[in-house]
Parts: sequence; structure tokens; C-alpha cells
Amino acid sequence: MTTRYFRPADDMPRIYLYRDPVDFRKASAGLAAIVERELGHNPFDGGLYAFTNRRRNKIKCLYWEDNGFVLYYKALAEEKFRWPRRGDEVVSLTGKQINWLLDGYDIALMTGHRKLHYESVF
Repeated sequence: MTTRYFRPADDMPRIYLYRDPVDFRKASAGLAAIVERELGHNPFDGGLYAFTNRRRNKIKCLYWEDNGFVLYYKALAEEKFRWPRRGDEVVSLTGKQINWLLDGYDIALMTGHRKLHYESVF
């Protein structure tokens, strides 16, 4: 397995996927405005926000780190990212799921078994 150094951590707490495609000429300020105006989130609170373009061959992730925005950008040479369908709501992801998405997997199909909680065996 290849070590990936410039990826979101698997244990990153708040990751949000913006469903609608965005104009990729937008830099950090434009993406932060989408986070604030359209999602109603604070872009400075430590959440990571993932965006795609219309062709779904590029991803930008926006993250506020202490004193400035970090932009993660990935452009595929030939394929497309498997992006959830358009909708009003933002999709929450885990660190593993965002990395699966970056690897090309369809995260809608990558759900584990539900967790069960019991109080007794009787």
C-alpha cells in the first residue's frame, strides 16, 4: 500500500461534502463563502469541506488551520469521482470515507454494518 502524506486524517472529526458542483476558479475565500452562506456553517471552526467541479474530475477540500485556509486539490487524469447526487443537504463523512472517495470508491455503497448495543445477554 502506498503511503499518502497529503490526505485528511482518518480520525478527522468534521468532514462535509458539498453535493452541487462549484466553479473551480473559486479560491479559499469563494469556497468559504459557500460554506458560510449556503450551508450556514462557520468555515473557521475546524471542519473540512469537500467540493467538486461539474465534470467531477476534480476535488477541492477547504480547511481552516490556526491562521489560514488550507486547500487540498486533486485532479484526475482520466476518470471521475463518484459523487453523491445533488441535493439540498450537505453530506457528513468520516476520515476514512473522504479517503475512499479520493481513491475513487463510491462512498454511497461503502457502508459498514450497523453497530449494536446491548445491556445484557439475557
